[in-house]
Amino acid sequence: MTLEGPLADAMLRVVEAAPGVRRRYQFFVWTQAHFKRLLPHRVAVCGAWQRPRRALGFEVFQSVVMAPEVLALFTDSAAPLMQHLMDRWVGAHCRPLRISVAALGAGPGDTALDHARRHLQQAGITEMMLHGVSRPQRPADLESLFLLAEPHQTVSDLHLACLDMLMPHLHSTYLRMQGAERDIGNPAVAIATRTTPAKGQLSARERQILAQVREGKSNLQIGEALGISALTVKNHIQKILRKLGASNRAQAVSRAISLQQMAPQEAGAGHAGAATD
Repeated sequence: MTLEGPLADAMLRVVEAAPGVRRRYQFFVWTQAHFKRLLPHRVAVCGAWQRPRRALGFEVFQSVVMAPEVLALFTDSAAPLMQHLMDRWVGAHCRPLRISVAALGAGPGDTALDHARRHLQQAGITEMMLHGVSRPQRPADLESLFLLAEPHQTVSDLHLACLDMLMPHLHSTYLRMQGAERDIGNPAVAIATRTTPAKGQLSARERQILAQVREGKSNLQIGEALGISALTVKNHIQKILRKLGASNRAQAVSRAISLQQMAPQEAGAGHAGAATD
């Protein structure tokens, strides 16, 4: 399948931006920009082989509030749901899959999967995209696995084709990010949206800055775009984190979207004088 027009442009931008992704918040922002034009999702479950555990370790990146029960389904590699999904993918000859939530737990004795199905349906998830990477000549040895879901939306053949084309970049970018985080001593933990109320509404300037953060820009780049200093940007970001109860930039973006303080596709660019500092 050949992409044309806006989709081809989005694919090019995703591929061009991938090498610059090193940190967890950058990975989250990368998947929220042009990536989402190709693969609509608000929940991304990412798993990579962890040698000490001799198993895939999963974490969830999300831009919508999800119940703890749903997050638990996705982050336990030994749980029936994730085991089922891994088996399904290997059984499909390691090709991208459309997973119907309604079909989970349909067989006799599938009590655990039926439990998972009910939680996913309560979250509005009806279909999911699944793809990964396994070792050459050893398809059962998974190196990574990715599950993408957009509540209340189905998965098309075009989505699966885009996922197949992007998989080498998604795999390498996620593994590079994990390696960089390990090098600086940060544990690989799930990025989960907090459910406590926000401490305050974001100002117009703060929303501007957060939209730029979502595009993966540094404080210096944001300052240049908005006509303010990098130090001013840093101070604004610290205020944003406190207001949203977030511990990092990625969580701030996710929480602002879930609390409807920033539109999912709100543009970061704007006239430097559009808001006061």
